[in-house]
Parts: sequence; C-alpha cells; structure tokens
Amino acid sequence: MTFYGSYEHAIDDRGRIAVPARYRHSLADGMVLRAGADGCIEFYSAGGFESEVELRLGEQRSTREVGGRRIRRAFLPGAFDVELDRQGRVLVPQGLREDAALSDRAVIIGCGDYIEIWNPERWAAELAALSEQSAAGDSSDRAASSAAGDQS
Repeated sequence: MTFYGSYEHAIDDRGRIAVPARYRHSLADGMVLRAGADGCIEFYSAGGFESEVELRLGEQRSTREVGGRRIRRAFLPGAFDVELDRQGRVLVPQGLREDAALSDRAVIIGCGDYIEIWNPERWAAELAALSEQSAAGDSSDRAASSAAGDQS
C-alpha cells in the first residue's frame, strides 16, 4: 500500500493513538516505530521496515567496517515492534513520545512507503519550511528561465 493523506488524532493518557482506518489492513502483520531524523516518529509496516533495513544496511554494510556498525547503531536500537489493539490503536513508547514532543494530539501523515507521526506544532513548522522551499524553488526556476530567455 502507498500511504498518503494527513490525519489529526488524539493521544490518550496511556500513549495510544488511533491509526487511520484506511491504513489498518496494511499493518495487520505488525508495525515498527522509530525516532525520525526530523523530530517525528517513523511508522513502518513489518515488511516496509525490513525493506528499509535492507536499503540502509545492504550487503556493503559489513559489521567489520566502522561505517556499517554506525549505520546499525543509528537505525536499529531505537526501533520498537507495535501491534494494533482491538480499537485500531498503537501504543507509542514513552521515549518516542518524548523525543517527538507528543502529548495529547498528533498529526499522522502518509509518506508513500511509511507513515510519520508529528507533534502538530512541529508539523506546522515543517509545512511552513516546505512552503518556503517551494516558493524559493519557484523563484529560482523563473529567474533561470528568464536568464535563459535573455541569452537567446
């Protein structure tokens, strides 16, 4: 399944968050959560996580090399297996909630082959940064097109 869309959900006092219903069937075989690089939580299906491990580690990432060991240390220790409960929720481990600054609300976004869980304020800041980047790219594209047109 390709995960897409944006959903805001409550986090209960035990740290559980509802998974959007449209995602649940793709996550029935298990899920893995881990801290994301941008202050969010990465949320993989079991198969998606295995694919990500293969991509990141690959055959060239031998444990005999410092780089290979460091990739493992950066990616795997903070990963947690989770399961859906009968209400379609997952328990987000306390440490991950703290790292992502999650308390009572979260934004769940689909990112193609995985999902991200964001603090709503951090997500708003990320959207603003994306908008600025897009606007800057549009300005650069127009300036380049204009400069190319001036040269012809």
